Amino acid sequence: MKEARTKRRYNNRFYYTIDRAAEKPFNWQQLWRLLVYLKPYAKTYLPGAILMMLISTAVRLAVPILIGKAAIDIAIANKDTTLLIYLVAIIAVLYAVNYICNIFRIKWVNYLGQNVIYDLRKHLFTHVQNLSHRFFDSRSAGSILVRIMNDTNSLQELFTNGIINLLMDVITLTGIIVILLSLSPKLALAIMIVLPIMFFISTKLRRNIRRSWQETRIQQSRMNSHLNESIQGIRITQSFSQEEENTDYFYGVNDDNFLSWKVATKKSAMFSPMVELCNAVGTVILIAYGSYLILQGDIQIGTFVSFAFFLGMFWEPISRLGQMYNQLLMAMAASERIFEYLDEQPNVKVVDNAHVYHDMKGEITFDHVQFAYDKDRIALDDISLNIQAGQTIALVGHTGSGKSTIANLISRFYDPTKGAVKIDGHDLTKTDLRSLRRHISIVLQDTFVFSGTIMENIRFGRPDASDDEVIQAAKIVGADEFINRMAKGYQTEVEERGNILSAGERQLLSFARALLADPKILILDEATASIDTETEIKIQKAMQKLLSGRTAIIIAHRLSTIRDADVIFVLAHGKILEHGSHQELMELRGEYFGLVKSQFQMLDAI
Repeated sequence: MKEARTKRRYNNRFYYTIDRAAEKPFNWQQLWRLLVYLKPYAKTYLPGAILMMLISTAVRLAVPILIGKAAIDIAIANKDTTLLIYLVAIIAVLYAVNYICNIFRIKWVNYLGQNVIYDLRKHLFTHVQNLSHRFFDSRSAGSILVRIMNDTNSLQELFTNGIINLLMDVITLTGIIVILLSLSPKLALAIMIVLPIMFFISTKLRRNIRRSWQETRIQQSRMNSHLNESIQGIRITQSFSQEEENTDYFYGVNDDNFLSWKVATKKSAMFSPMVELCNAVGTVILIAYGSYLILQGDIQIGTFVSFAFFLGMFWEPISRLGQMYNQLLMAMAASERIFEYLDEQPNVKVVDNAHVYHDMKGEITFDHVQFAYDKDRIALDDISLNIQAGQTIALVGHTGSGKSTIANLISRFYDPTKGAVKIDGHDLTKTDLRSLRRHISIVLQDTFVFSGTIMENIRFGRPDASDDEVIQAAKIVGADEFINRMAKGYQTEVEERGNILSAGERQLLSFARALLADPKILILDEATASIDTETEIKIQKAMQKLLSGRTAIIIAHRLSTIRDADVIFVLAHGKILEHGSHQELMELRGEYFGLVKSQFQMLDAI
């Protein structure tokens, strides 16, 4: 089972085409891209946090000198009680100042970090929402969710503490080195002799640590992706009794995630003990060589005490810098994935001076259009057709014939590979997307219902619509009847994906939503496939008003829904085989005649 599970796991196309670790050096340019998000706060939280950090650092560097050089070598050596009292008071005040500064520093850096993460997540979500359908075709919802939530959360520690602490540790370390060299160059150089060795070893660890944290992000993305699919498809899993298989598969993904974290933390954990070892070696050197220098009269006892204080402080920022580097590696692994999405550009692009549809008649023209979702599969092959404004046309054909692709091109979810799609004579590649889609409504077979009330779901078609307009739209399409049967009517919460509604009820809501939007072009893509016969009769009555004054494209396998269309286009393998009215095509006794005949034969068999 383990072998089979592993084979299945690693044969998954999404995992290895979309999520993979990259062998790249540390990207400083990417770090600067992250720091750009600090710019809006350059005059608010950031200066205050830096000022508090500088004061706190100055206090920490001053106290050991006051204790060693002033208190021991001067006040105690000379038995100057008054000076000693003053020094104790000054040190107490400095510690109080340090305490207050730390409170404000922590408060402001947390405000800073939370605001930056808020801005970054908002930017990422807005960008992803505007990407083309091709982007979503090749990525699971779980993977996108990980980028927006988990990966941005991974940057939170960097912005809340990391950057300010990094600056504070660098300044502290620099200050300690300067002070130690000024107090006793011999002792300072002796203690710091272990630094080159530590630097050499740490550089060897960096690449492995970075790669490991990249892998953890990938494994986490895989696990979240599988969780999302499992929850979305729980009915299918249970209906085919695949709970055990699905659980076993999750165990495999969870194992990989756990092992990746285990490896990454194991490698990262090697740094701190290395610093502790260097600290121990430095302490031995201080005691041995420092004692020798005292006996030789080269340094005083107070200097030795100051060295002891500074030595403890010396390895502390180095240890934190090592941890900070690990944190930075985690942040870089997450930021690589975030910027990968932010660098994605929509395949459907808006050109300068694009035509804006202030009003639309609804005339649609396909001029020798070819389209392919990928190189190996052509969905439309040299399609030419003209749909007059206000005309109702139907697209019929077997699955994969290109019907939905035509609808996608009209809505400009994709641009044609060759040729042009025009509305009112304007090439859609040169039009403004928002103004175009404002005049188009789509009703799909798989209707999406958002969490919220029925009123809010219908109003999604036109957010500024009044309650009366929403109710009127529901009445026209026949949705008012089942809505009023509910306990709270239009204020009924429908929950995620509208699980409390039947498929037919969700479809009626989508009709009401489309009608409320009052589009010039209405696309019905298998919109009545989930509706029972009784409900379909209601919809057919409402369709006359729904389609009145609009250009309508009806895609349907159920041919009874398209008999009254002005023109019916019959497609096969991305080509138009024949077109005409229902009567004309029946008289032609071609492909359409065969489709109608096969449906009647199937009904007779039933």
